[in-house]
Amino acid sequence: MFFSFVDELRAAGIPASMKEHLILLEALDRDVIERTPEAFYYLARATFVKDEGLLDRFDQVFAKVFRGISTTFGNATAGIPEAWLKAIAEKYLTPEEMAAIESLGSWEEIMETLKQRLEEQQGRHQGGNKWIGTGGTSPYGNSGYNPEGVRIGGESQHKRALKVWEGRAFRNLDSTRELGTRNIKVALRRLRRFAREGAADELDIDETIDGTARQGWLDIRMRPERHNAVKLLLFLDVGGSMDPWVKLCEELFSAATSEFKNLEFFYFHNCLYEGVWKDNRRRFTERTPTWDVLHKFGHDYKVIFVGDASMSPYEISHPGGSVEHYNEEAGAVWMQRVNNTYPASIWLNPIPEEQWGYSQSVRILRELMNDRMYPLTLAGLDEAMRELSRKA
Repeated sequence: MFFSFVDELRAAGIPASMKEHLILLEALDRDVIERTPEAFYYLARATFVKDEGLLDRFDQVFAKVFRGISTTFGNATAGIPEAWLKAIAEKYLTPEEMAAIESLGSWEEIMETLKQRLEEQQGRHQGGNKWIGTGGTSPYGNSGYNPEGVRIGGESQHKRALKVWEGRAFRNLDSTRELGTRNIKVALRRLRRFAREGAADELDIDETIDGTARQGWLDIRMRPERHNAVKLLLFLDVGGSMDPWVKLCEELFSAATSEFKNLEFFYFHNCLYEGVWKDNRRRFTERTPTWDVLHKFGHDYKVIFVGDASMSPYEISHPGGSVEHYNEEAGAVWMQRVNNTYPASIWLNPIPEEQWGYSQSVRILRELMNDRMYPLTLAGLDEAMRELSRKA
């Protein structure tokens, strides 16, 4: 089984050597982990994966080779009775009926009413307009319609939830994905500032010829390697409404990792808050404080946000507005801090530009970015790179 595991890793493009295979066997022989599938998963991942961009490939290979082995990893669900989350019917409404349904009011009123409903409700409901359930027009539950509310389980249909109560799994982007078009790389190459830094380990042919001619003997001259000196921070929105844009974002991510030597990336969801993360499977346990990012990376870094900016406006304007956790400070505060720290910052939006005016959250974030929001198209990328190049 372990030999087939190594073969599958190599077939997936993950460099798995015999040395790493022997290290894994030695670790198992010395009982360095508990004898559980989850512990073995993390040991194997730490042994074979040296690049975060290969994590998703590793997970696919691991699931293929060790399928059928029970594990609790990734199976955590929200603490809501399963019967409540299973929609058995959906109530279809006409546009006129939807327009007649009014929101409960402000974000504070919606959350306070949810607290009261949780205390009062005794059973499961379906097709109603008040209690937590499925279908219907209640602001709480799933598979129905309401202008604003809290989705509990189910699938997002109208993209109007203020908060989402469920255990959700996001997927890491794969930096080794082949581009559908190399034009993305060409657009990114506009953001270049070449410099020669570091050890002199490259032969300088012109200087060697000139020195030899002047001295009368072989005068070898060396120079540091020439590379792109631009420093880039990449913030990637993942999960939820970004799922339809995964392929496009993977192409951009792959191009960026190959074009920029000084690249750091982090994930966020919907809007930037007090924490970001590197691995979506560990986004609640291994977060990097946003303050640490702002303090670690200098003002000379250029910042690119990638996201559809589609969310409840409360997620940007209100403390506690995040769909996944209670944020003590509003997302707008953190966006302003990033813009103050990094003068060269832009936002790339995969949604067609002609649709931006229909979303209040897009308009708010575009204003917070000082109108530096660009469509994630080749023309938009070209314009965005020109903007970043103008910033010192």
